[in-house]
Amino acid sequence: MTAKISEVQIVPIRPKDGLMGFASFVLDDCLYLGSIGIMTRPEGGYRLTYPTKAIGIKSLNVFYPINKTFAQEVEKAIINRFEEVMKKVNNNDRYNRTNG
Repeated sequence: MTAKISEVQIVPIRPKDGLMGFASFVLDDCLYLGSIGIMTRPEGGYRLTYPTKAIGIKSLNVFYPINKTFAQEVEKAIINRFEEVMKKVNNNDRYNRTNG
């Protein structure tokens, strides 16, 4: 069974402590998953962080991939979309600086 990842949305933020933005997507046309952090890796590239909920002194995972294949599919879809969005943002910044 192959999962269908669609409607990947990216919200870039001003980078802070490696956090570059947030992502969401729809799984199999029936489940929305959001608040996925996009973080830089020290050695280059990006990694994803999944949302947690603080309950007292514990932090519980809200959701996360439970197998490596699906985790890689999600990471590929989100990071590809993130890079597309950032390319557009950077191109707009360059345009605004030269024509502003």
